[in-house]
Amino acid sequence: MHQTNPEVDVSMLQPLNEAKLERKIRSSVGRAVSDFNMIEAGDRIMVCLSGGADSYSMLDMLLALQKAAPIEFELIAVNLDQKQPDFPAEVLPDYLGSLGIEFRIIEEDTYSIVKRLVPEGKTTCSLCSRLRRGVLYKTAIELGASKIALGHHADDIVETMLLNMFYNSRLKAMPAKLKSDDQRNIVIRPLAYVREALIKQFAALREYPIIPCNLCGSQPNTRRQMIKAMLKQWDESQPGRVDNILRSLCAVTPSHLLDQDLFDFSGLRGVTGSPPV
Repeated sequence: MHQTNPEVDVSMLQPLNEAKLERKIRSSVGRAVSDFNMIEAGDRIMVCLSGGADSYSMLDMLLALQKAAPIEFELIAVNLDQKQPDFPAEVLPDYLGSLGIEFRIIEEDTYSIVKRLVPEGKTTCSLCSRLRRGVLYKTAIELGASKIALGHHADDIVETMLLNMFYNSRLKAMPAKLKSDDQRNIVIRPLAYVREALIKQFAALREYPIIPCNLCGSQPNTRRQMIKAMLKQWDESQPGRVDNILRSLCAVTPSHLLDQDLFDFSGLRGVTGSPPV
Protein backbone atom coordinates (compact mmCIF):
# COMPACT_ATOMS: atom_id res chain seq x y z
CA MET A 1 0.00 0.00 0.00
CA HIS A 2 1.35 3.40 -0.96
CA GLN A 3 1.60 5.65 2.05
CA THR A 4 0.04 9.08 2.26
CA ASN A 5 2.17 12.17 2.68
CA PRO A 6 2.04 13.91 6.08
CA GLU A 7 -0.02 17.06 5.80
CA VAL A 8 1.75 20.42 5.77
CA ASP A 9 0.61 22.22 8.91
CA VAL A 10 1.22 25.93 8.50
CA SER A 11 -0.98 26.61 11.55
CA MET A 12 1.33 24.61 13.80
CA LEU A 13 2.51 27.61 15.81
CA GLN A 14 -1.02 28.87 16.51
CA PRO A 15 -2.36 27.92 19.96
CA LEU A 16 -5.09 25.27 19.92
CA ASN A 17 -7.34 24.04 22.70
CA GLU A 18 -6.76 20.59 24.13
CA ALA A 19 -9.57 18.86 22.22
CA LYS A 20 -8.41 20.19 18.83
CA LEU A 21 -4.79 19.36 19.59
CA GLU A 22 -5.73 15.84 20.58
CA ARG A 23 -7.73 15.33 17.38
CA LYS A 24 -4.91 16.72 15.24
CA ILE A 25 -2.24 14.57 16.88
CA ARG A 26 -4.45 11.48 16.94
CA SER A 27 -5.19 11.90 13.23
CA SER A 28 -1.47 12.11 12.40
CA VAL A 29 -0.70 9.09 14.56
CA GLY A 30 -3.52 7.15 12.91
CA ARG A 31 -2.13 7.92 9.44
CA ALA A 32 1.38 6.87 10.42
CA VAL A 33 0.15 3.63 12.01
CA SER A 34 -1.86 2.84 8.87
CA ASP A 35 0.81 3.90 6.34
CA PHE A 36 3.50 1.72 7.89
CA ASN A 37 1.28 -1.08 9.26
CA MET A 38 2.72 -0.41 12.71
CA ILE A 39 0.11 -2.30 14.73
CA GLU A 40 -1.43 -5.70 13.96
CA ALA A 41 -3.98 -7.88 15.70
CA GLY A 42 -2.53 -9.61 18.75
CA ASP A 43 0.47 -7.31 19.07
CA ARG A 44 2.00 -6.77 22.48
CA ILE A 45 3.56 -3.31 22.25
CA MET A 46 6.23 -2.16 24.65
CA VAL A 47 5.76 1.61 24.98
CA CYS A 48 9.03 3.24 26.02
CA LEU A 49 8.31 6.02 28.49
CA SER A 50 11.18 8.39 29.31
CA GLY A 51 9.23 10.97 31.28
CA GLY A 52 9.42 13.51 28.46
CA ALA A 53 6.53 15.20 26.64
CA ASP A 54 6.97 13.00 23.55
CA SER A 55 6.64 9.65 25.28
CA TYR A 56 3.72 10.77 27.48
CA SER A 57 1.87 11.99 24.38
CA MET A 58 2.64 8.77 22.51
CA LEU A 59 1.26 6.67 25.34
CA ASP A 60 -1.91 8.78 25.42
CA MET A 61 -2.41 8.36 21.67
CA LEU A 62 -1.82 4.60 21.76
CA LEU A 63 -4.26 4.18 24.66
CA ALA A 64 -6.89 6.11 22.68
CA LEU A 65 -6.15 4.04 19.57
CA GLN A 66 -6.41 0.83 21.58
CA LYS A 67 -9.96 1.77 22.60
CA ALA A 68 -11.05 2.79 19.10
CA ALA A 69 -9.25 0.24 16.90
CA PRO A 70 -11.19 -2.64 15.33
CA ILE A 71 -8.39 -5.03 16.38
CA GLU A 72 -7.13 -6.05 19.80
CA PHE A 73 -3.58 -5.40 20.95
CA GLU A 74 -1.81 -5.03 24.30
CA LEU A 75 0.24 -2.15 25.67
CA ILE A 76 2.89 -2.36 28.35
CA ALA A 77 4.67 0.82 29.40
CA VAL A 78 8.37 0.51 30.23
CA ASN A 79 10.70 3.05 31.79
CA LEU A 80 14.46 2.63 32.00
CA ASP A 81 15.73 4.14 35.25
CA GLN A 82 19.31 4.99 34.26
CA LYS A 83 20.19 6.09 37.80
CA GLN A 84 20.68 9.72 36.93
CA PRO A 85 21.28 11.93 39.98
CA ASP A 86 18.12 13.34 41.54
CA PHE A 87 15.90 11.19 39.29
CA PRO A 88 12.39 11.25 40.86
CA ALA A 89 11.87 7.49 40.88
CA GLU A 90 8.31 7.71 42.18
CA VAL A 91 6.90 9.93 39.40
CA LEU A 92 6.38 7.38 36.63
CA PRO A 93 5.12 4.50 38.82
CA ASP A 94 2.58 6.89 40.38
CA TYR A 95 1.49 8.23 36.99
CA LEU A 96 1.24 4.84 35.30
CA GLY A 97 -0.49 3.37 38.34
CA SER A 98 -3.13 6.11 38.08
CA LEU A 99 -3.81 5.03 34.48
CA GLY A 100 -4.34 1.44 35.52
CA ILE A 101 -2.13 0.00 32.79
CA GLU A 102 0.55 -2.68 32.88
CA PHE A 103 4.05 -1.26 33.32
CA ARG A 104 7.61 -2.14 34.25
CA ILE A 105 10.43 -0.01 35.66
CA ILE A 106 13.82 -1.35 34.59
CA GLU A 107 16.79 -0.25 36.72
CA GLU A 108 20.14 -0.14 34.92
CA ASP A 109 22.97 2.23 35.86
CA THR A 110 23.93 3.36 32.36
CA TYR A 111 24.48 6.89 33.68
CA SER A 112 27.69 5.92 35.49
CA ILE A 113 28.98 4.08 32.41
CA VAL A 114 28.42 7.13 30.19
CA LYS A 115 30.02 9.53 32.68
CA ARG A 116 33.01 7.21 33.07
CA LEU A 117 33.63 6.63 29.36
CA VAL A 118 32.76 10.01 27.81
CA PRO A 119 35.27 12.81 28.49
CA GLU A 120 33.90 15.95 30.14
CA GLY A 121 32.44 18.30 27.54
CA LYS A 122 32.02 15.61 24.86
CA THR A 123 28.59 14.61 23.55
CA THR A 124 27.03 11.76 25.51
CA CYS A 125 24.13 11.07 23.11
CA SER A 126 25.67 8.30 21.02
CA LEU A 127 26.87 6.06 23.85
CA CYS A 128 23.82 6.78 26.00
CA SER A 129 21.40 5.84 23.22
CA ARG A 130 23.38 2.67 22.39
CA LEU A 131 23.32 1.48 25.98
CA ARG A 132 19.66 2.39 26.41
CA ARG A 133 18.71 0.66 23.15
CA GLY A 134 20.48 -2.54 24.21
CA VAL A 135 18.62 -2.67 27.53
CA LEU A 136 15.25 -1.95 25.89
CA TYR A 137 15.74 -4.58 23.17
CA LYS A 138 16.59 -7.19 25.80
CA THR A 139 13.60 -6.15 27.91
CA ALA A 140 11.22 -6.42 24.94
CA ILE A 141 12.28 -10.02 24.38
CA GLU A 142 11.88 -10.85 28.09
CA LEU A 143 8.38 -9.32 28.12
CA GLY A 144 7.31 -11.09 24.93
CA ALA A 145 6.70 -7.79 23.14
CA SER A 146 6.15 -7.97 19.38
CA LYS A 147 6.77 -4.22 18.85
CA ILE A 148 8.76 -1.48 20.60
CA ALA A 149 7.17 1.99 20.40
CA LEU A 150 9.52 4.97 20.63
CA GLY A 151 8.46 8.61 21.01
CA HIS A 152 10.49 10.18 18.20
CA HIS A 153 8.50 12.79 16.28
CA ALA A 154 8.68 14.49 12.87
CA ASP A 155 11.29 17.03 14.00
CA ASP A 156 13.55 14.21 15.22
CA ILE A 157 13.30 12.57 11.80
CA VAL A 158 14.13 15.76 9.87
CA GLU A 159 16.93 16.65 12.31
CA THR A 160 18.45 13.19 11.91
CA MET A 161 18.37 13.45 8.14
CA LEU A 162 20.12 16.84 8.19
CA LEU A 163 22.68 15.64 10.73
CA ASN A 164 23.51 12.66 8.51
CA MET A 165 23.77 14.89 5.44
CA PHE A 166 25.88 17.58 7.08
CA TYR A 167 28.22 15.42 9.16
CA ASN A 168 28.13 11.84 7.80
CA SER A 169 27.60 12.41 4.05
CA ARG A 170 24.59 10.10 4.13
CA LEU A 171 21.06 10.64 2.90
CA LYS A 172 19.53 8.82 5.85
CA ALA A 173 16.80 9.68 8.33
CA MET A 174 15.01 7.90 11.15
CA PRO A 175 12.53 5.26 9.89
CA ALA A 176 8.96 5.07 11.11
CA LYS A 177 9.29 1.29 11.35
CA LEU A 178 12.38 -0.92 11.33
CA LYS A 179 13.74 -4.30 12.29
CA SER A 180 16.60 -4.13 14.79
CA ASP A 181 20.09 -5.21 13.79
CA ASP A 182 19.72 -8.44 15.76
CA GLN A 183 16.55 -9.17 13.71
CA ARG A 184 14.60 -9.89 16.92
CA ASN A 185 12.69 -6.63 17.46
CA ILE A 186 10.40 -4.39 15.41
CA VAL A 187 10.62 -0.71 16.35
CA ILE A 188 7.77 1.69 15.55
CA ARG A 189 7.52 5.48 15.84
CA PRO A 190 3.82 6.40 15.99
CA LEU A 191 4.61 10.15 16.25
CA ALA A 192 6.51 10.16 12.93
CA TYR A 193 4.08 12.65 11.34
CA VAL A 194 3.64 14.87 14.44
CA ARG A 195 5.58 18.13 14.86
CA GLU A 196 7.33 18.76 18.16
CA ALA A 197 5.61 22.12 18.72
CA LEU A 198 2.20 20.41 18.76
CA ILE A 199 3.44 17.83 21.27
CA LYS A 200 4.78 20.55 23.57
CA GLN A 201 1.45 22.41 23.44
CA PHE A 202 -0.44 19.20 24.18
CA ALA A 203 1.88 18.19 27.03
CA ALA A 204 1.51 21.61 28.66
CA LEU A 205 -2.28 21.39 28.51
CA ARG A 206 -2.25 17.85 29.89
CA GLU A 207 0.18 18.89 32.63
CA TYR A 208 2.28 15.76 32.36
CA PRO A 209 4.81 15.25 35.19
CA ILE A 210 7.84 15.94 32.97
CA ILE A 211 11.18 14.49 34.09
CA PRO A 212 14.21 16.38 32.69
CA CYS A 213 17.20 14.50 31.28
CA ASN A 214 20.55 15.09 33.00
CA LEU A 215 22.56 13.58 30.14
CA CYS A 216 21.91 14.31 26.46
CA GLY A 217 19.01 16.67 27.09
CA SER A 218 21.13 18.90 29.32
CA GLN A 219 24.03 19.44 26.91
CA PRO A 220 24.05 22.81 25.10
CA ASN A 221 25.57 23.52 21.70
CA THR A 222 25.41 19.94 20.43
CA ARG A 223 25.02 19.40 16.71
CA ARG A 224 21.40 18.36 17.18
CA GLN A 225 20.66 21.47 19.21
CA MET A 226 22.11 23.61 16.43
CA ILE A 227 19.96 21.82 13.82
CA LYS A 228 16.93 22.22 16.08
CA ALA A 229 17.55 25.98 16.31
CA MET A 230 17.80 26.14 12.52
CA LEU A 231 14.44 24.37 12.11
CA LYS A 232 12.88 26.73 14.63
CA GLN A 233 14.09 29.69 12.59
CA TRP A 234 12.67 28.13 9.41
CA ASP A 235 9.29 27.60 11.07
CA GLU A 236 9.18 31.27 11.99
CA SER A 237 10.45 32.71 8.70
CA GLN A 238 9.29 30.07 6.19
CA PRO A 239 6.28 28.18 7.60
CA GLY A 240 5.85 24.84 5.87
CA ARG A 241 9.52 24.31 4.96
CA VAL A 242 10.17 21.65 7.62
CA ASP A 243 6.90 19.91 6.75
CA ASN A 244 7.97 19.84 3.10
CA ILE A 245 11.27 18.21 4.04
CA LEU A 246 9.32 15.53 5.90
CA ARG A 247 7.03 15.04 2.92
CA SER A 248 10.04 14.69 0.61
CA LEU A 249 11.10 11.62 2.60
CA CYS A 250 7.81 10.02 1.51
CA ALA A 251 8.35 10.86 -2.19
CA VAL A 252 11.84 9.73 -3.20
CA THR A 253 12.88 9.50 -6.88
CA PRO A 254 15.98 7.24 -7.00
CA SER A 255 16.66 8.04 -10.66
CA HIS A 256 17.15 11.69 -9.72
CA LEU A 257 19.73 11.02 -7.02
CA LEU A 258 23.32 9.76 -7.38
CA ASP A 259 23.26 6.42 -5.58
CA GLN A 260 24.28 3.74 -8.07
CA ASP A 261 23.04 0.99 -5.74
CA LEU A 262 19.49 2.38 -5.90
CA PHE A 263 19.32 2.96 -9.64
CA ASP A 264 21.08 1.34 -12.61
CA PHE A 265 22.59 4.43 -14.19
CA SER A 266 25.22 2.41 -16.06
CA GLY A 267 22.51 0.38 -17.75
CA LEU A 268 20.75 3.38 -19.24
CA ARG A 269 20.86 3.41 -23.04
CA GLY A 270 19.47 5.77 -25.63
CA VAL A 271 17.07 4.68 -28.39
CA THR A 272 18.95 3.33 -31.41
CA GLY A 273 17.88 2.91 -35.01
CA SER A 274 15.79 5.15 -37.21
CA PRO A 275 14.18 8.24 -35.68
CA PRO A 276 10.41 8.04 -35.20
CA VAL A 277 8.29 9.21 -38.12
